[in-house]
Amino acid sequence: MASTADTADVIFVGSGINALVGAALLARRGLKVLVLERNERLGGCIRTEELFPGFRHDVLSQWYPLFVGSPAYVELKDELTAAGLRFVQGGHSTGVILPDGRCLALKQDMADTVRRIDALCPGDGAALGAMADRLFGADAKLTFGLLGQQPYGFGLLKLLWSEWRRRGLEGLLGFAGDSLESFRRWADRHLQDDVSRALLAPWVLHSGLGPDEACSALIGKLTFAAVVAGGMPVVQGGSDGVVRALQRVIERHGGVCRTGADVSEVIVEGQGRRAKATGVCVGTERLMAHRAVVCNVTPLQLYGRLWRGAPQPLQERAAAYRFGRGGMQIHFALNAPPSWADPEMAKVPLVHLTESLEQVCASVVEANNGLLPARPTLAIGQPTAVDPSRAPAGAAILWVQMQELPTRLKGDAAGLIEVPADGQWTPAVREAMADRVQARLAQVLPGLADQIVGRKAYGPADLQALNCNLVGGDPYAGVCSPDQFFWLRPFAATAGARTHVTSCAGLYHIGASTHPGPGLGAGSGYLVAQALAPR
Repeated sequence: MASTADTADVIFVGSGINALVGAALLARRGLKVLVLERNERLGGCIRTEELFPGFRHDVLSQWYPLFVGSPAYVELKDELTAAGLRFVQGGHSTGVILPDGRCLALKQDMADTVRRIDALCPGDGAALGAMADRLFGADAKLTFGLLGQQPYGFGLLKLLWSEWRRRGLEGLLGFAGDSLESFRRWADRHLQDDVSRALLAPWVLHSGLGPDEACSALIGKLTFAAVVAGGMPVVQGGSDGVVRALQRVIERHGGVCRTGADVSEVIVEGQGRRAKATGVCVGTERLMAHRAVVCNVTPLQLYGRLWRGAPQPLQERAAAYRFGRGGMQIHFALNAPPSWADPEMAKVPLVHLTESLEQVCASVVEANNGLLPARPTLAIGQPTAVDPSRAPAGAAILWVQMQELPTRLKGDAAGLIEVPADGQWTPAVREAMADRVQARLAQVLPGLADQIVGRKAYGPADLQALNCNLVGGDPYAGVCSPDQFFWLRPFAATAGARTHVTSCAGLYHIGASTHPGPGLGAGSGYLVAQALAPR
């Protein structure tokens, strides 16, 4: 017989950053919280490992500009600092390098960025400056309001009303039209030089979109501008420091975090409009919640597995939820810092390598068609440029990410890598792709092969094995296309932190699959805390 315990006010299923932040906020606000994680470690996509002796690698996520600028961090900062969390960053933000050696390094300074781009690409710096002024000026209240509020709450209605009075209907519709534009169309109008176009285009990929897809202009511009303005902070010593600090805050306020606790079902009492989530099942245990159950999972996990009595329309929508392309990460341990032709590039925390905007688009199309890209876009992270403590003295780490890979393989765009007939990722395909990436890096980092102490690659199948929310290796838990973004994420009628109230009271849905989307900003965790215990 199952044992029953009256355990908490709020139970969190999963322990990604949204769950840990939401639990920490609610614990501070006086609620008893319980965090349940199926794996043997907390953190979701926050994972630090010593892949090689003395080298501490962030295996999945690494950069924290969204979190450092979030309202959740403002509230938690003092306690997180007391718990040992330290963010570090240098004076640089991002940059780009082309295989022919042309490069551009940017500082954490928008005015300096405008000057640097104009010096290399006359006129494009001014265009980007005007773009940033609009994002952080005239459009800031509406853009960040849409991302930071409950989609169907009174606050959103109030925001839209005030913006309608300021802009008029034509102005609001214009904003909506601009928000749906593709990055390539925007770039064709505003950017003239290949280097500046290549500088911005890869940032679109960091939401799972491609430069030809709807909404990619808004996301690409917003991400780039936020990085230049706020920098690229990392956690000193490794990202698992965020997890440890949040756990300490939760436990300091009476909360509990359990690992190895696989929730098999959300307990729902009643049916129809009277349905209410009252707890969860973990093995033979029934853990009860006074106030709410909060699930940091994908839609299919929630409506297809955990809530077994979910209405058929919700199950069908969850089954139709679309995941994006696969991701891949390759971690290099080096015995010395990489040899850039321009020494300033060694100070840049995240550099993109691509031939052009057009090449980024082509690689996305290849991946969408099931092909391994011939010239993948590389996000080259240099965490030791800002945090030398992660490697032995004089050594360095490269964190390389790709976001244009097929989840199911049909071939190789270059015709050189043989893929299995069943389309599955194998270690052989993964390592062959890693070889391609290493050769691509060597074009701009001479002597790289002699510097490598160790290399560890994670393909799409490996990413899903590490975290079941990364379906098909999609690092963003669902593509941010217009039908799955803003108030439609994950889909209509369940947008925001709370599931549809007429379907199941007390059941909340958070994580990258929900509004406001992927990233390490902990937006949905903050929103659920505001819904359950407003500050």
